[in-house]
Amino acid sequence: MDADTIYALSSGAPPAAIAVVRVSGRHACAAAAALAGPLPPLRRAGLRTLRGSDGTPLDRALVLVFPGPNSATGEDLVELHLHGGRAVVAAVSAALADQPGLRQAEPGEFTRRALTNGRIDLHQAEGLADLLEAETEDQRRAALAASDGVLGETLAGWMRALSDAGAMIEATIDYDEEADIADDRVDAWRPVVAAVRDEMVALLAQPSVERLRDGILVVLAGPPNAGKSSLFNALLGRDAAIVTPIAGTTRDVIEAHVVRSGIPYRLCDTAGLAEYTDDVVEQIGIDRARALSAQADVILWLGERETAPVGAVHVTAKADLAHDPGGDISVSTKSAGSIDRLWELLASHARQQLTLRSDVALRETQRDALRGITGSLSNSLSEIEPLLSAEELRVARRLLGGLVGQDATEAMLDALFGRFCLGK
Repeated sequence: MDADTIYALSSGAPPAAIAVVRVSGRHACAAAAALAGPLPPLRRAGLRTLRGSDGTPLDRALVLVFPGPNSATGEDLVELHLHGGRAVVAAVSAALADQPGLRQAEPGEFTRRALTNGRIDLHQAEGLADLLEAETEDQRRAALAASDGVLGETLAGWMRALSDAGAMIEATIDYDEEADIADDRVDAWRPVVAAVRDEMVALLAQPSVERLRDGILVVLAGPPNAGKSSLFNALLGRDAAIVTPIAGTTRDVIEAHVVRSGIPYRLCDTAGLAEYTDDVVEQIGIDRARALSAQADVILWLGERETAPVGAVHVTAKADLAHDPGGDISVSTKSAGSIDRLWELLASHARQQLTLRSDVALRETQRDALRGITGSLSNSLSEIEPLLSAEELRVARRLLGGLVGQDATEAMLDALFGRFCLGK
């Protein structure tokens, strides 16, 4: 398929002020010339009239030519900057489809070719996918850092440092036992390995890419008819959950994703935690509520303080009716100010758990690999026998090499590139 020349709209869906159509592959320049006539100098925009096969004008457009391998895809690449009307884009796409050797690109195929041709690594490709989906400032920062190659550079730097440390320890092993080697030379590798391990531990303390995307899990829990659904609706600013005076109205988890002041939240309204029920469906809802509460980052507890789970925020939900609020925070669905105060409390929890101290964030699979690497480095540092230290260091380097190379199966690549809009 890489022998094919591909084309696709690489900007947002029309109508728009500008639409960018990309053509990549060995026939890219010939196809562009068939529409635009003589092409402009390389890497310089030229205004051209695009024409169909019958000579009919299609649009006045800017044409840019990027020769491979120094292009975004590593192949000859042409960009057509069109007026962004639907009819214009459709007409130019149809004219490209008529050109020999051209076909429309599959989702993410431009980025796949950039990866295959060594223009980006897998970490950068994942960062580009995350950048397209970013909804918050921290998501944007982490995704942009990954797409710019910051993560790859960090991993490569660690690999170089561990290679140097490995050479140091191997050199000490190669000396005769009777050789007079200064202590500082024998242990010269230790501070290098310790520094790399500490940097890895600091990175593991950062929230993951998935955590930045999903946000913190906030579970509203408590006994039946405590006001959970009313508070859930007030936090969302819309009627997402059914509210009645009948206990047990909510029987299953109701979930909503919210981004507020740049912070993502996953809000969950749950079934009332009755002490006993002979209703099978209600019992399933109660079991789900308890399971979700066990995973929660923040539990908003709307029951008695004595029955609150450890660490839960005790909320007096009907503060306008309560004689003795007594909770960590009192709110009323009739008071917008009290709901804002609750959001401020949630934001303080979120900032503690989601704050990025650097722009680099890892995916859960990368975090799992890094935990194994830090374990091997710690084992290496704790060993007294140089041979055992060297072996643990070799294990760490091998694991890190896999993370740097990040070998990917076709299924993994398909899942990644399926996240891209067509042609990006």
